[in-house]
Amino acid sequence: MTEYMVVSATRGEARYVPEGIPVVITGVGKTAAAVITAQALAGRDTCNLVVLNIGTTGALRDGLAGLYLPSEVVNHDINAEAVRAIGLDPKESLLIEGGDGTVLASGDVFVTDPVVRAKLAERAHLVDMEAYGVAFACRQFGVPVRLVKHVSDSADETALDWPAMVEASAKVLGEWLRAELH
Repeated sequence: MTEYMVVSATRGEARYVPEGIPVVITGVGKTAAAVITAQALAGRDTCNLVVLNIGTTGALRDGLAGLYLPSEVVNHDINAEAVRAIGLDPKESLLIEGGDGTVLASGDVFVTDPVVRAKLAERAHLVDMEAYGVAFACRQFGVPVRLVKHVSDSADETALDWPAMVEASAKVLGEWLRAELH
């Protein structure tokens, strides 16, 4: 029987997770997400576990709204070309099973700058700050992960209104979890 664990950056994003599903709050950023996810996985039997990384996301392209299940997460703020140039694999892209074909850029940059947004939009549809860290930790433990992201803003100056938008996103994420898991 499949067991689920929800991983989210903030309590606000996980506010409507149905009762009975374990919730892990990581805090903001890839490092916190990777460390806290790894700690949570290290402390439990992971044989039948699936991690659901829920949260808000910024739309990098105009017209994107609603809920997405990304198929790929890209660590966008690593200097991957330089790492490759010295003969190492930066593992900047992780494929996610069961996704909808969208690409999520994940990094420690809170994107509000139109130049940064345009550059990221060349490679991805959406942006967040934790999914890569969660997916990387899950990969290390051999645990399947699904990314479930709701667009809260357009990764521009409207992103600064995130605190006002998180409630609406949290409700949609909770509804998805109820429909998917029950």
